[in-house]
Amino acid sequence: MELSKNYLPGDIEAKWYQHWLDKGYFNSKPDHRESFTVVIPPPNVTGVLHMGHCLNNTIQDILVRRARMQGKNACWVPGTDHASIATEAKVVAMLRERGIAKSSIGREEFLQYAWEWKEKYGGIILQQLKKMGCSLDWDRTSFTMDDAYYKSVIDVFVDLHKKGLIYRGKRMINWDVKAKTALSDEEVIYKEVKSKLYYVRYQIAESDEHITIATVRPETILGDTAICVNPDDERYQHLHGKYAIVPLIGRRIPIIADEYVTTDFGTGALKVTPAHDMNDYQLGQKYNLEVIDTMNDDGTMSEAAQLYLGEDRFEVRKKIVPELEGKGHIVKIEDYTNQVGFSERTDAVVEPRLSLQWWVSMKELAAPALKAVMEEEIQFHPAKFKNLYRHWMENIKDWCISRQLWWGHRIPAWYTPDGQYAVAATKEEAYSKLKAQSSGLTIADLRQDDDCLDTWFSSWLWPFEVFKGFSDPGNAEVKYYYPTNTLVTAPEIIFFWVARMIMAGEAYMKEIPFKHVYFTGIVRDKQGRKMSKSLGNSPDLLALIDQYGADAVRFGIMISSPAGNDILFDESALEQGRNFNNKLWNALKLIKSWESRIESSSLTAQGSQPSSFATDWFESRLSQVKQEVETLMQQFRLSEALKTLYSLVWDDFCSWYLEWAKPGFEQPVDAAVYNKTIGYFEEMMQLLHPFMPFITEEIYQLLRQQEEDLCIKQQTITGKSNHDILRAGELLKQVISALRDARNKNQIKPKDPIKLHIETVDQTPYQNITGILSKQVNAEKIDFESASTNNMIVVAVEKDKFFIETEKQLDTTSLKAELLKDLEYQKNFRDSVLKKLSNERFVQNAKAEVVELERKKMADAEARIKNIEESLKNI
Repeated sequence: MELSKNYLPGDIEAKWYQHWLDKGYFNSKPDHRESFTVVIPPPNVTGVLHMGHCLNNTIQDILVRRARMQGKNACWVPGTDHASIATEAKVVAMLRERGIAKSSIGREEFLQYAWEWKEKYGGIILQQLKKMGCSLDWDRTSFTMDDAYYKSVIDVFVDLHKKGLIYRGKRMINWDVKAKTALSDEEVIYKEVKSKLYYVRYQIAESDEHITIATVRPETILGDTAICVNPDDERYQHLHGKYAIVPLIGRRIPIIADEYVTTDFGTGALKVTPAHDMNDYQLGQKYNLEVIDTMNDDGTMSEAAQLYLGEDRFEVRKKIVPELEGKGHIVKIEDYTNQVGFSERTDAVVEPRLSLQWWVSMKELAAPALKAVMEEEIQFHPAKFKNLYRHWMENIKDWCISRQLWWGHRIPAWYTPDGQYAVAATKEEAYSKLKAQSSGLTIADLRQDDDCLDTWFSSWLWPFEVFKGFSDPGNAEVKYYYPTNTLVTAPEIIFFWVARMIMAGEAYMKEIPFKHVYFTGIVRDKQGRKMSKSLGNSPDLLALIDQYGADAVRFGIMISSPAGNDILFDESALEQGRNFNNKLWNALKLIKSWESRIESSSLTAQGSQPSSFATDWFESRLSQVKQEVETLMQQFRLSEALKTLYSLVWDDFCSWYLEWAKPGFEQPVDAAVYNKTIGYFEEMMQLLHPFMPFITEEIYQLLRQQEEDLCIKQQTITGKSNHDILRAGELLKQVISALRDARNKNQIKPKDPIKLHIETVDQTPYQNITGILSKQVNAEKIDFESASTNNMIVVAVEKDKFFIETEKQLDTTSLKAELLKDLEYQKNFRDSVLKKLSNERFVQNAKAEVVELERKKMADAEARIKNIEESLKNI
């Protein structure tokens, strides 16, 4: 079979993914093996694959494929989230295109359209994950509104209400005027905004005096019900108990005194608008102030505002300022930068609003979830997120879980015509609770709550309910797969989801939901901006896969992704991935080209030189890397593990080993060397497979007839490294590089032979490498005799000197200039190390091995300087 010039991923990736599916490699059933379970953070049904999904799912796939190759029963559960706000917005937009308004159709008809949309578009993102090579168990695909899952969400609500942990209350909430729903505190994103600070004058009632307040929201003046000052502020003590007049509408409001007001912000006088500010509402409760809600649910002014009825709040701001100015109420306007809350879903400016909603009391649920992380029963990677988690959990607020939406899990509360209600899983159960309290009540009289539950109220059950852990307690699957092993997620949903899953797991399974949480960074563009459609800086992931191949995309995102740190995405990383694919492919073609030249036992005839050292060295290097990668993977340092493998393949295998092991022109290949080389290549493909599954499987199958697929091949036990051979290999690489560099600088062509004289106090390291050395630098003779320095190039490597003898007349002027340049560099390097070692704090505080390494650098630099100085004397 003739191999293509370059690796062509398209057909190969489709071929292998279908093959793995046909073989059922991704399917899992409970058995005698150790389980390794990962549940996918369910993407929204509205979603299409973006770079964040690429990073998150590549990491999960690496962990799952590695576990499968370790002999564990790997189970990776796919699924999607119904995403109330996002999906409802999509359906409303679809209806608008068809000329249908949501308000003109009933709930049932709207839900029919929503399910139609979900069936058509909801599975797209899961199909896209297949293009990435994700080894998910597709037979287990879950959806947060599947029948059994839906019932579990409702039953959890009923249970928590019964325990007194869910209650209904009128409180200040965050209101999304675009989605027309309440939001939890975690769904509000605060951004720094350049605003204006307006100084507005209020007349004191029955007086010519005025009091000035400062506000960034002049449109809320229409809802003012008090002015508050600090009781110790001497400027306003004479006004305590008096009244002020609200500009434009003439409302008479009290002036109250409370320590909440700081004397040094603005004017020290605060307008109090209980319906439109969280803190003002607290003051209103304390002083029994009137609450005047001046806004409708869409952010337009209500009848209570008296002015600008039906106009948008921001339009009103533009209009009210000139009117206030015209009537002499504006004292001055200043530029002002402040934090403004935006809806995480719609990006609308959030409006604080007094509203009757459903809440979860969080303190009792949070306690065991905080303990599990702080005592490291659950480990965070990186661990720095523990402090963020602790701070939030120790200051946790009750969770607003009702949303004014139709798409989602409908709140199981049922109301009588006179306002009484019961929480129950069904209408019938609610009726049996309510009929004794209301005479003449019929079941037809009951009306279910119109609101839906917050999306996160369903997804907090995800790790156990995908195995029916709540709906079918103690079943064989949940006992086998739960708790799961690793959750891979983004730090921005640590409170939305991670914390709440731990709470739900502790509450309903009496066990943590996962043992490790790997936090990815945020994928940003080269300028450090978060990727978004609006900025146009979010690349089309499927187009990138078509262009570079899935393996190259996976490589590109992982090579620049240390855990928890943001990633500055650059397409050049994908090009690096494609180049790596081609490097692997070319190595395969080179080795396959040896097949026609294999001869048995030529190795023993030629002694141990040169191929046996090459194979011994690479075997040790491979064992060393296996151990390094194993340690890095256990520490969740996946990016560093990939870099280590990349260096092993590109540098050690392709640049060095294949050069040392390959036969001369038209020379035979020793069968033992060939077979070992194939074996090393197979082992490298096995190590790389979790990161780059497609090319590794393809190369593995092309190397020779295989008994099983790489996807399920068990990892071999790590052998021991021979440190003497590894040191000799490093010495060989240094010497070859230095001698090639010297040949090049002195314009000695590669085909021109040289004689090499080595001056060293210890010939032992060179015993096994002179054969390779002579081949690599084209030396017709190597000896360890003292050499005359006439017409010779002198090269210093560590403490040894190498004299290159050539028939070509050397340019001593250039040679001297080169040595002087190298001498200056070595002296500067020595001085920088000396400076570090002269620093007492460094020597006292650094680890002993670090200090020892610096001392070795110093000694080596001194030896090189001595060698160069002697060489200069001899020119």
